[in-house]
Amino acid sequence: MTDDCPEIPARRADWTVLDTPVGPLLLAATARGLLHVAFHARGAALRRALDRLTAHLGAAPVEAPHAPSLAAPREELTGYFAGRTRAFHLDLDWSLTEGFTQEALRRLATSVPYGSVTGYGELARGCGRPGGAQAVGMAMGANPLPVVVPCHRVVESDGGLGGFSGGLETKRSLLALEGVLPTPLF
Repeated sequence: MTDDCPEIPARRADWTVLDTPVGPLLLAATARGLLHVAFHARGAALRRALDRLTAHLGAAPVEAPHAPSLAAPREELTGYFAGRTRAFHLDLDWSLTEGFTQEALRRLATSVPYGSVTGYGELARGCGRPGGAQAVGMAMGANPLPVVVPCHRVVESDGGLGGFSGGLETKRSLLALEGVLPTPLF
């Protein structure tokens, strides 16, 4: 039996871990741009993220903290957590997303600025899917570029925080950093 599927060439990605006030973040980038940001990037969580990238890329990502592909993401995220960066100006590699997930994330990235929030339903309407709040929630949960593509800014219509892949305390901390919520007392 022959394999009729052409082999997809492996792509290189460089990665590093950035220490932040919300914990260690994995940053992975390709020649196209920032590919992945993952919370809690230590131990098993780091291995899972790297395994996912290996499966996607066809090759293991290379730990290269000083790679040119990571310089701008590292600088802008450091600036964000220091309160200096309010908008990201990074090239993004969207290849970990597709379809409605990518559409919703791209809309979020361009329409919900620093210090503001939107509702799941409102974002769904903006994507031309009234009644698609649950689909937006699924898209936000699949966001491979949290913080940079600010899914922490999407909240429930009744004012609840909703979910967050980095955990609700992380979501609260990011919203407090942006002045949307009071800074947690502890």
